[in-house]
Amino acid sequence: MDWSRTFAPLRNRAFRYLVAGRTVSVLGNAVAPIALAFAVLDLTGSARDLGLVVGVRSLANVLFLLIGGVIADRLPRHLVMVGASLLAAGTQAAVAATVLTGTATIPLLLGLSALNGITAALAQPATAAVIGQIVPEESRQQANAINRLGFTTAAIFGASLGGLLVAAVGPGWGLAVDAAAFAAAAGLFAMVRVPRVGSADRSRSAPTLFRELREGWVEFSSRTWLWAVVLGFCLLNAAYVGGVNVLGPVIADESIGRAGWGLVLAVKTAGMVVGALVALRLRIRRFLLFGVACMAGPALLLGGLALAPYLVVLTVAAFLTGLAMEQFGIAWETTMQEHVPADKLARVYSYDMLGSFLAIPIGQVAAGPLAEALGTRGTLLGASALVLAAVLGMLASRDVRRLEHRLDPPPTPVAGVPVAAATAAGTDQAEALSKP
Repeated sequence: MDWSRTFAPLRNRAFRYLVAGRTVSVLGNAVAPIALAFAVLDLTGSARDLGLVVGVRSLANVLFLLIGGVIADRLPRHLVMVGASLLAAGTQAAVAATVLTGTATIPLLLGLSALNGITAALAQPATAAVIGQIVPEESRQQANAINRLGFTTAAIFGASLGGLLVAAVGPGWGLAVDAAAFAAAAGLFAMVRVPRVGSADRSRSAPTLFRELREGWVEFSSRTWLWAVVLGFCLLNAAYVGGVNVLGPVIADESIGRAGWGLVLAVKTAGMVVGALVALRLRIRRFLLFGVACMAGPALLLGGLALAPYLVVLTVAAFLTGLAMEQFGIAWETTMQEHVPADKLARVYSYDMLGSFLAIPIGQVAAGPLAEALGTRGTLLGASALVLAAVLGMLASRDVRRLEHRLDPPPTPVAGVPVAAATAAGTDQAEALSKP
């Protein structure tokens, strides 16, 4: 195996800082939901209040995603990430302070959660788009796999750390750790240093927000493979999240227990880690087709919950689900970076995120009433069928089936450097572009 090629992106200084910043922020973000949940339950003991606090963050996030995409295409993306991380650190520090001082109230937590959702919406498109700007095309698949490997590993350790912190010192300190993680991530993102994307006349023409949103929409809607996959994921995410996140714990309480369910979720995350390692070495010309086909995997976990809720069955299904999901994630990010112009990529990502996330709250809200009407098993089987239907719908698109990944792309030229020299320079191309 050519490990020097596999891990070539890590020779890129800007990429190392990007991965470090994302890993640190995800570590903190994995602690936060656990800490916030127990903070709200300690405050009122109400699951309804907890749902409101979590839901308002999701709603604010969805509402501001498109604006986040415009900002990320208009300004240097590393500065957007720095600013969003500092704002997130401030909101989480405020939440931690109110919890630690006993001054927290539900209206106050609702407001701070909404602000936190907005800061995440500002950061997400910039973070997703910046890899395509700092990593040469021939290394992007490996870069995406490494990035997601750090993301997933941090999520595992962060969830464990969150449980320990809440149990040992209380939820307020868990939220304080999240605030500190965002502050540290801001410092790391500041070292990425990428230039503004787009043409030189962008600032002179001073395009309006709506014009830039329309430009992003044209790029999004003109690619059948793109909107077909986003439409499929709108249905798939609603079915999967509603089934696993809402009905999964219900089934677990009746079968494998809460500790067993925690193990199942941990194994799914381990599957994602293995999936990222596998994707580092894949060379598949129709990468998007492969990734979409892999998304039939989550139907295994939903089907297992419905038909065979035994620990062994669910852990195997969860591992395969995590492994399959990661193949799609890396295939999707690589495809987007390869086929969407860099100066519009963040806006296209924002439309992708909006469409993919839009129906998740519907799936979460509908899962309970549907389970009461159809039974938990029937609802989970229906969710599994919807996942498979979404995958078949995506595969029905000729563009999804035939879009090709460039296995050996031409070297990315650097201003003033001959192509032959750029080839030898490898990841130094992005290093030169990342300097202020």
